Amino acid sequence: MLIFTSTSLFSQSNWGKFKQLSTPKKVWVFFHPFKAKKALLISKEANRVADSIQKSPLLDGDASGGQVDAFRHAFWMARLRQKIGENAARSLGRAHEKENYQTFQKRKLEDGVVPDKISSSMDLFNNDVGLTFTKKGSVTSKEGLIYQIINAIHQGRLKIIKKDKRGKFLTCKGAVISNESLQGKWVNNKCLVFSNKKI
Repeated sequence: MLIFTSTSLFSQSNWGKFKQLSTPKKVWVFFHPFKAKKALLISKEANRVADSIQKSPLLDGDASGGQVDAFRHAFWMARLRQKIGENAARSLGRAHEKENYQTFQKRKLEDGVVPDKISSSMDLFNNDVGLTFTKKGSVTSKEGLIYQIINAIHQGRLKIIKKDKRGKFLTCKGAVISNESLQGKWVNNKCLVFSNKKI
């Protein structure tokens, strides 16, 4: 990751590099160097914790549109707010979701699938919920935060994408959506449901 300090950002040699960065990376650039370092560490931490939760029986094990995905976003935002503040955390989360449309256009994968509008809506919703769990400088432990978010998921306070028991996406009316009909579509018939929705 390329991080510039405010004094070096607009030098002639760096401007070309800056223009080539995607939106989320540009947000990182404008962060104070200490905030950027904290945010990067928290992002890695959120992925590690979510990977661990995925292997446990605490949630549904679904890291792509399921409870584990919802957990990762909420935990990420909660920890970011705790360390760098609400506005910086929210900006970083929104920048990440803006990047998803660019990722979709390039047909690149995010978390193993091509992103779409419903996935982005889910992430933004769960990011906002995640911001409610902490305040900047709060002393809530990581373990306490993990269990607060897991409980919130079981209470249905977050959102997931509706799927059947085989992991096939469903419409809001419960019809299976074929993989072919999803290819190349940013807007589709996937359905957001509350995170305690039973299959």
